[in-house]
Amino acid sequence: MSNGGAHYFQERPQAPSRPGSVDLALPDLHLRLETDSGVFSPERVDLGTRILLESVPRPPATGDLLDLGCGYGPIALTMAARAPEATVWAVDVNRRCLELTARNATAAALDKVRSVHVDEVPPELRFRAIWSNPAIRIGKPALHAMLTQWLDRLTPDGVAYLVVQKHLGSDSLQRWLTEQGWTTTRHASRATYRILKVTPR
Repeated sequence: MSNGGAHYFQERPQAPSRPGSVDLALPDLHLRLETDSGVFSPERVDLGTRILLESVPRPPATGDLLDLGCGYGPIALTMAARAPEATVWAVDVNRRCLELTARNATAAALDKVRSVHVDEVPPELRFRAIWSNPAIRIGKPALHAMLTQWLDRLTPDGVAYLVVQKHLGSDSLQRWLTEQGWTTTRHASRATYRILKVTPR
């Protein structure tokens, strides 16, 4: 599976633009999404993302929701479609991703998606749900710092769902999260993927 280049977590990808599109087909939703080079999985919706979206319960109907590491937006747009009264924050470090997510939200008439750089999210925001296919390949220290930063911004009744491949360390990540004080359980398991459910510490 192509990831559009190993550096899709750079702020400004060096890869020349090669626009494309993919279809996100779920039981309750069908979206055509713009993609480009220099972003995660530009040729198809990543299997882990699809499993996450097919496995998680419906998001809270209102409040602020977070897609951490939004890519071109399949998770954020699904959240917004399933919870049209909520505000969905689609965050990433990659500016190309943020532009694509904004365009895809506009095309789908999902006007409550906020596509913003990770450093530009209002610090007072707390999230009732976080859905993420986290960038495991940034390395364990960076991953742990990122998850700590955002999981600590769950509301008291909030919940996060993370999709992680088993061979990329889903079980060790579950142990680490539990050791840090977050109640973490395996919500679902399919193919080589685990969906971890995390509640506030």
